[in-house]
Amino acid sequence: MGEVVNLNRYRKRKQRAERERRANEKRARFGIPKAERAKTSAERSLETRRLDGARRDDPGPGSEGRD
Repeated sequence: MGEVVNLNRYRKRKQRAERERRANEKRARFGIPKAERAKTSAERSLETRRLDGARRDDPGPGSEGRD
């Protein structure tokens, strides 16, 4: 026979694990100093501008909308 499982303990253990996972996520999100967040945001926007500047405007062969 299988092992007897207390469903209340299982439910509470599952809730605890979920709370811990969310807490870790929030620690990573909100635990960063404002200056560091601003720096990474600026780096991301710079990288986006670089990529947008290197984007080709002409559509490649086989694309829709040809005249």
